[in-house]
Amino acid sequence: MKLIGITGTNGAGKGEVAAYFKKQGYTYFSLSDIIREKLHKNGKEMTRDNLIKMGNDLREKYGADILARLVLNKVNNKAVIDSIRNPKEIQYLRKQKTFILLAVDAPVALRYKRVEKRGRNESASSLQEFIKKEAEEITSHEKRQQLQNCMKMADYTIFNDSTIEELHKKLERFL
Repeated sequence: MKLIGITGTNGAGKGEVAAYFKKQGYTYFSLSDIIREKLHKNGKEMTRDNLIKMGNDLREKYGADILARLVLNKVNNKAVIDSIRNPKEIQYLRKQKTFILLAVDAPVALRYKRVEKRGRNESASSLQEFIKKEAEEITSHEKRQQLQNCMKMADYTIFNDSTIEELHKKLERFL
């Protein structure tokens, strides 16, 4: 079983990276999808604020690695696991000998433009609000999002500041 984990900043291109791996035959899983399922079950709106809060609530209640534990139960072959945001999730996934963590990043202004184009409820209507919202994901609280710490734990980092074609070339080299 080959596992590639993806972490990175909002709007950096993690979804595009995951789509690339799906085309390479990897099964796709997202820790955020587990949170979305819980929000849907509880009748909550799919906003970035609600995703962050629900993810943190789950980590508080069941342990910081809960999302990784739940997703790994679904994996049975080569897979890409997106939306890793807590070091305990990485530690749990590293128990799988074939696990490798890829971080994806890009300049903040470019990421904000990408997020604006997505049309999701990102809870940020300006670059300044986007930066402030991102700060909520950069905590050092054990059972909350720790995006920067996760990125520091990456085995490989891709800086996605160009075209999709350039990103794909970088991913080919990664593989």
